[in-house]
Amino acid sequence: MLTLYGIKNCDKCRAARKALSAKDIAHKFHDMRTDGLSAGDIKRWLAQVDMDILLNRRGTTWRNLSDKDKAQTTAAALIALMVAHPTLIKRPICERAQKITVGWTKEIEASLT
Repeated sequence: MLTLYGIKNCDKCRAARKALSAKDIAHKFHDMRTDGLSAGDIKRWLAQVDMDILLNRRGTTWRNLSDKDKAQTTAAALIALMVAHPTLIKRPICERAQKITVGWTKEIEASLT
């Protein structure tokens, strides 16, 4: 089964949920804000994608971080930031059979069907 990690009021997450439901693709939605994430989840994803793909440095959450937090460069420190602030993670993340995609595009949608 596919697990869709996101935030319920995120436009791209809503689009992904709608598309998956329309195509009758069984999925479970995991709200990163209310259900939380573990460092293990993020490490599992980082085994497949680069930190620059997973970490959203263009969002409001990143801009609101202290300069000290933004200056973090180690993977462990950035993972801790993402656990503390799940909205730092680009979304949605689709995970199926231990493979992930980050974001929602027509190409990603087509690959999941």
